[in-house]
Amino acid sequence: MKSGKYFSKLPLLFAGLLLLAACGDNASNKTTAPGSATNSSEVKKPQGQFPFYKDIAIRPGINFEVVSWGKGVDSVGGYLILLSDTLKNNYKSFSNERKGIITDVWNMDLDNDGNPEIYIELLSKKNVHDLNVYEYAGGEFRKISFPPLSPSIKKNYAGGDKFIIKDGNLFRSVPVLDDKDTTNKAGTVKMLQYRLNGNSFSTIELKE
Repeated sequence: MKSGKYFSKLPLLFAGLLLLAACGDNASNKTTAPGSATNSSEVKKPQGQFPFYKDIAIRPGINFEVVSWGKGVDSVGGYLILLSDTLKNNYKSFSNERKGIITDVWNMDLDNDGNPEIYIELLSKKNVHDLNVYEYAGGEFRKISFPPLSPSIKKNYAGGDKFIIKDGNLFRSVPVLDDKDTTNKAGTVKMLQYRLNGNSFSTIELKE
């Protein structure tokens, strides 16, 4: 009688084992799916209210993570900067509101003072970019004001600008329309270089 009950439960046991195996396969697929590997230069775009995430390795044991959030309009929300220093068991966070969509984040030490700067690139309009810059020093995040375009460039600014990092320097290409060409609206591209000294940016317009 007891053995009959035992054998009658075997199908349920096998069904449970198959279910566990299926769950294990699904978990395995999620961790090995393309784009799921951790990479400090890789931008991850989770679904839902967290449209942007990036992990930046400064050096072994020290990481900055940047995540944006916001439901509803994509260009309105907030972002969070997380510091993990496993060497000193130091964990800090900083949050701020955003007006724009975060398109990229990177770190630099443009003034060579040994304190990393976090650059948050925002698409503030359809084709207009801006930067929010923070330096981590003395155990806190300090905002560094990023300079706007000069009035002469902004007057004929056409949008579609791009930030470029080359040889540890920060550049920006800015398309500018030509007022004299009213037919084709042809223009040129201005190249700007940004320098940082004493937590203050300066802008140099490079000549062709």
